[in-house]
Amino acid sequence: MVTSDQRRRQLAREKYARQQQRREENRRKAKRRNTVVAAALAVVLAAGGAVYASVQLTDDGSDKGSDNAASGSPTPTPSQSESANPEPKLSVDAKASYAMALRTNEGDVTITMDAAKTPRTVNSFSHLAAKKYFDGTKCHRLTTKGIFVLQCGDPKGDGTGGPGYTIPDENLGALGKAGADGTVTYPAGTVAMANTGQPGSGGSQFFLVYKDTKLPPSYTPFGKIDAAGLGVVEKVAAAGVTGGATDGAPKKAVTIEKATVTKK
Repeated sequence: MVTSDQRRRQLAREKYARQQQRREENRRKAKRRNTVVAAALAVVLAAGGAVYASVQLTDDGSDKGSDNAASGSPTPTPSQSESANPEPKLSVDAKASYAMALRTNEGDVTITMDAAKTPRTVNSFSHLAAKKYFDGTKCHRLTTKGIFVLQCGDPKGDGTGGPGYTIPDENLGALGKAGADGTVTYPAGTVAMANTGQPGSGGSQFFLVYKDTKLPPSYTPFGKIDAAGLGVVEKVAAAGVTGGATDGAPKKAVTIEKATVTKK
């Protein structure tokens, strides 16, 4: 005959076993999620990976939920506290082209942006540049294998920063229909938004593609680098990643000394 004490112990053991099973299931889910993200990011960067290409581990290397990616992909990992600011009111001419000039310690990079195709993205960059948001910031991530991008736009310089608001994805069909592997080609010279892996999660981080890169069509392509600027990025990429890795801080440190956006 089972005593009440034995029954309590049995129930406790069963409860513990269920808890362990749930923990193991959560670990397996997290592992599968990170594997998928890493594969996409490894293919992508992210970020782009960016740019946002920590390949979708979160950019700081932790698993902050399921939302991050500049990692093997351009996926920034914005702090949860940075979500209080409203998206800036649309003030750019949605029929015009704009130029974003980045003066860096390695040379000038000029990006042509079409507000007709990506009005809210261009508007955000115009707003942030006017506030000197990018001035003095580092391009924190270079990826030299799988995806080929330099990721910038994080005021913290570690992949976790953002402007406190997000902007919607735009122009995602511009690079064509995804192939059987779920990717499209982001041609060398493309500039696109990094994000957290979730729709509409772009902030301020973006990635510069210096060599044709296959990524999911999930990163807003909003600009094209001029020839001289592409040469600057290629020079940085040729120097490699700090410590000889293929994804991390560029060995040739890049600082955006000043960013300006003007109507063309």
